[in-house]
Amino acid sequence: MKRYVFGILVANKFGVLTRVSSMFTRRGFNIDTLTVGETQSPELSRITVCMMGDEYSKTQIIKQLDKMHDVKQVQVMERDETVFRELLLIKVKNDSDTRQDVLSAVDVFRAKIVDYTPEALCIEITGETSKINAFIELVKPYGIMEICRTGLVALERGGSCMGCE
Repeated sequence: MKRYVFGILVANKFGVLTRVSSMFTRRGFNIDTLTVGETQSPELSRITVCMMGDEYSKTQIIKQLDKMHDVKQVQVMERDETVFRELLLIKVKNDSDTRQDVLSAVDVFRAKIVDYTPEALCIEITGETSKINAFIELVKPYGIMEICRTGLVALERGGSCMGCE
């Protein structure tokens, strides 16, 4: 099993995300992460899907997506040719005994405190999934109250781009 990340350009219309995600369900593929948003063109949205599978699964996903009317382009985002990022918002307990350790972790991981109260610190961190996971493991002993993650977003390195003519 290998991790595959697909960049999918779709028409920015009602119901397209449902049809794309339903295709994965009908074919029995599990989506690990899914992000979606408008692109530089208001007519297009970009969906980034991360899943585990084999070469056959990857081929089937591409074929099925290519058949869909509202799908404009599908690209497998290759690890060596792509910038991957994820966003994590994490709320950690704030007390005088552990505060300095948490703040040191925030500094080392180049994260930001985005909310500070006597009870909790809300921290924002971006990076590759391995960095996000390492940060979570590091602050776990201090008391994680809540986590919200975006899932992967990805752009191909260099001058080529999806949707460019």
